[in-house]
Amino acid sequence: MTRSKPTLLKLALAVCLSAFLLGCAGPKITPKNYVKILNGMTMEDVKDILGEPTRSQTTGVGDSLSTEARWKNSSSGATLKLNFLNNKVKSKIFNQK
Repeated sequence: MTRSKPTLLKLALAVCLSAFLLGCAGPKITPKNYVKILNGMTMEDVKDILGEPTRSQTTGVGDSLSTEARWKNSSSGATLKLNFLNNKVKSKIFNQK
């Protein structure tokens, strides 16, 4: 079975687009995005900028919830650690290797 040139071209474009989109996925740990993270932002606000955290742990005492979330970019080695209190950013640490 042979495929026509337009079909092969469409297939090649779909593969290239998929590879591009996969390359954009994952945590976006950059100095530019680090400065966008402000105290008082919610986890959802942060996820809009950085994507899903690599690791997250929440503990609670009484009415207070404390969350430590970490984002790691495996290709660059950069990490970002955020501490949330009741779903609001309280502190942040950026480490760029």
